[in-house]
Amino acid sequence: MYPRDLSEYSQLGTRSSRDVKPALDVVAQCKMLTVLLDDFVEDMRQQQHLITRDIEHFMEQYEATSDPQYIAKMVLRLVEWYKAWLPPADLGATVYSTYTLHFQTHVFSVLPPSFTRGFKSLLNLTFNLVHMASAPEWMLTLVPSTQPPPSRVDLPLWAAFDKLGLLDRYESLVSSVCYEYIEAHILQTCTGKWDEPMLANIRLWMADNIVPWMIMPYARGARSADEARTMLQGVGSRLDFHVCKTLSELRTREIFDIIIDYPDSSSALQDLRECLQRVDQRTQLVQTLRRANNKRLLHPGADTKDILTQYVSIIRCLRIVDPPGVLLYKVADPIRRYLRDRPDTIRCIVASLVGDGESGDSLVDDNEPIQPLQQQQEEDYSDPNWEPEPIDAGPEFRTNKPSDIISTLVSIYDSKELFVKELQVLLAQRLLAITDGSYEKERRNIEILKIRFGEAALQVCEVMLRDMTDSKRIDTHIQAQKNSPLHATIISKHFWPPLQSSKFSMPGQLKELRENYAKEFHLFKPDKKLVWLPHLGTLKIDIELDDRTVSAEVPPLEAAFIELFSQKDIWTVQELIEQVGKVDRPAVLKALGTWIDLGVLKEDRHDQYRLLNTAEDGDSTSKAVARPAMVVDEEPPVTAVQQQQAEQMRVFWKFIEGMLRNLGTLSLDRIQSMLKFAPGYDRNIEQLGAFMEAARREGLVTVKDGMWKLQR
Repeated sequence: MYPRDLSEYSQLGTRSSRDVKPALDVVAQCKMLTVLLDDFVEDMRQQQHLITRDIEHFMEQYEATSDPQYIAKMVLRLVEWYKAWLPPADLGATVYSTYTLHFQTHVFSVLPPSFTRGFKSLLNLTFNLVHMASAPEWMLTLVPSTQPPPSRVDLPLWAAFDKLGLLDRYESLVSSVCYEYIEAHILQTCTGKWDEPMLANIRLWMADNIVPWMIMPYARGARSADEARTMLQGVGSRLDFHVCKTLSELRTREIFDIIIDYPDSSSALQDLRECLQRVDQRTQLVQTLRRANNKRLLHPGADTKDILTQYVSIIRCLRIVDPPGVLLYKVADPIRRYLRDRPDTIRCIVASLVGDGESGDSLVDDNEPIQPLQQQQEEDYSDPNWEPEPIDAGPEFRTNKPSDIISTLVSIYDSKELFVKELQVLLAQRLLAITDGSYEKERRNIEILKIRFGEAALQVCEVMLRDMTDSKRIDTHIQAQKNSPLHATIISKHFWPPLQSSKFSMPGQLKELRENYAKEFHLFKPDKKLVWLPHLGTLKIDIELDDRTVSAEVPPLEAAFIELFSQKDIWTVQELIEQVGKVDRPAVLKALGTWIDLGVLKEDRHDQYRLLNTAEDGDSTSKAVARPAMVVDEEPPVTAVQQQQAEQMRVFWKFIEGMLRNLGTLSLDRIQSMLKFAPGYDRNIEQLGAFMEAARREGLVTVKDGMWKLQR
């Protein structure tokens, strides 16, 4: 039993068990096996330098070449040492286990750190060795020529790994090989591919490529397919978990672009939903999407319409991933707060509701049914279908939240009154822009909005629509009595949103046309009077000059100025302003610039303009040169809701100023509670806070520790 060098074994040959057994029986009868084992272990310790010598030799070769074949040869050499020193089996299991423990302990103690890298390279190499034809030549030499080739050429290696205890000691390393192959395959095949389900394909790939390799380290001793399946069940579950984890992490990194690509990316969202049911990556998904939104969406450079479009896509996508809506609740909160602070959010939502073609793609899916706005309700615990809130839901989360997109968008604000007012403003602008008298589209929009907001909220809109049809009927009657080139739109003052006001007078024939039209209207409606808004509308005019005729379609102010040039050829800016009334100087210069661009006027010197009866280029052969109508960029004729609110808050400022003057410093809550007694006050505390902050910037008030004080 003395451990000798392997070369000595080849010279001495092997002893017959018949020769050794009688001696072992004598030792056993004398109860000296323990003493024999202690001597043997001591002899092993003295001869371990032989094993160390071989290990150092092979590791030097590997470190010089990084070739895993030297790791394989070293492992098989160590098995030879193990078998050469192995005590006879007759000594029993205790001796066998003691020997194995001491042998493996020494081997593990002398293996250098580079062995881990080499062993992993060798495991990676065996991944492709399902068939012998794929093995390198040096591995074929590892199979003894006296034995028939095994079905797997790497079988001797796995047997050697098991014999030396390498599979138990480096279990995590063996698993990492599978994990890395899975990760590499998922990144290569699934990155950016969102139009088809990938999870099922990955599992099929694992069955064809990973499972055959797993038989060696995890089910090598199986005697049947069912036994192998049972042995692989545990590790297979761990690998499937890693598949879901890797795919979930990939889709989480891509989630912002996946949402942009929706609905073409629906398959990727379904995969993500299935993965999140196995792995706990919900928090990472929320954090990643919130960071991406803050970086790529919630900043001043992003258009409000784009933010709303992305928000709607987030709603639809996260409802696929998480139907209860916990993820949506956590992701949407920053977006909703950001949209609430944007002044044009309501206008964009309303424009989508009424099908504003200029706003781009509609936020509303045409396939979604039209339904009333859903309000958040208290939970009904008596409902047999009631379910508790998810475990990761926040304290303010409610499962019975609005389900349709429009209700979700409207719920950004505390009240739908703001939307109704914006609807009235937008509808007024659209009605005033119609020139062909066709109001069917707007009538259909109103009927749809009645379903969403209710009959009462849309009564004013119905009045506006009726005003337009009545206006067309009145104009037809007036034209029948006295044909006029003027066609007026007549609306009810008290039912329309405030219109942009301007006080200038139309001169000459333009003024005469309006007066004649007003007389005919008074004859038709004796109890009513027309109040003209001179800055609204357009005029198609022909300007007859000495050598040409210029045609243009311009706003009334520009027509008024060119009308004055029929009286004399040269005017200064100040003279023009005195003739038409209260007009801002920038508006005058803009109007005159239109006629300069058309070649009708010329600026002789600063603030003095002259009519060009003859074109300066000298080409007067054409007596009627038609100029195309100019596209005039006008401000909306209807005052925006934000502007209306600002005007109203200026009225309430008198109340606030009186409070602060009489009571001293007040908190915002106290100001809000006192303002509720003011007639017509309907603002919330957030809107009041924004107004007070604007007053502070203007130097009207100061604030300290939340207390507001009038600036003296």
